[in-house]
Amino acid sequence: MSVVLQTVPLRRLADRAEQVIAASLYLWLCLRLLPHTFPPEHFYPLMVLLSEGMVLLFLLIRRRTDKISVNARDWIVAFGGTIAPLLVVNSETAFLPQAGLVVLMIGFVLHVGAKLALRRSMGVVPADRGVKTLGLYGFVRHPMYLGYMIVHIGFLVAAPSLWNAAVYAVTWALLVGRIFLEEQFLSANADYRAYCVKVRYRLIPGVL
Repeated sequence: MSVVLQTVPLRRLADRAEQVIAASLYLWLCLRLLPHTFPPEHFYPLMVLLSEGMVLLFLLIRRRTDKISVNARDWIVAFGGTIAPLLVVNSETAFLPQAGLVVLMIGFVLHVGAKLALRRSMGVVPADRGVKTLGLYGFVRHPMYLGYMIVHIGFLVAAPSLWNAAVYAVTWALLVGRIFLEEQFLSANADYRAYCVKVRYRLIPGVL
């Protein structure tokens, strides 16, 4: 009983700490990515900031839970996948800004749609805030991550560099890790196990 009493405050503290870390990371991204001027060809970094800002907003207004992982591995992979894409750099000269913006917008719509389905169940670290099956979650189990990946492709098309490509390669590896760790954590919930049987694919219907 005492172990349970000690664990619950720890998990609640972890839930709050996750929000503080996310807000700090977003401020850091703004300081790094905001261009000094805003010509049309540099609209894509603003879209990235808006994309990440949506994550922060939903994190700050989400419902609290004590069903959150306190496993160090889960935190490292989750925040590694969150921090890694923030390391991209803006480009002095855009490559295909219009094409990149179109792709970025597609990804933006996807992950915003996923966030609207989750609403106050958003999180970074694996946690159980209820099983959501509506909207895009009726087609794949991780539409938000799919949206992020498409956003990354759009930014890379607009601002290509070996550095940005390496950043996104690491990010994608961590996102895949997050998918499996989240599913492992949530598999303790019978409703989530039933959901996985119903929605077979993780990212792309009929493919993956």
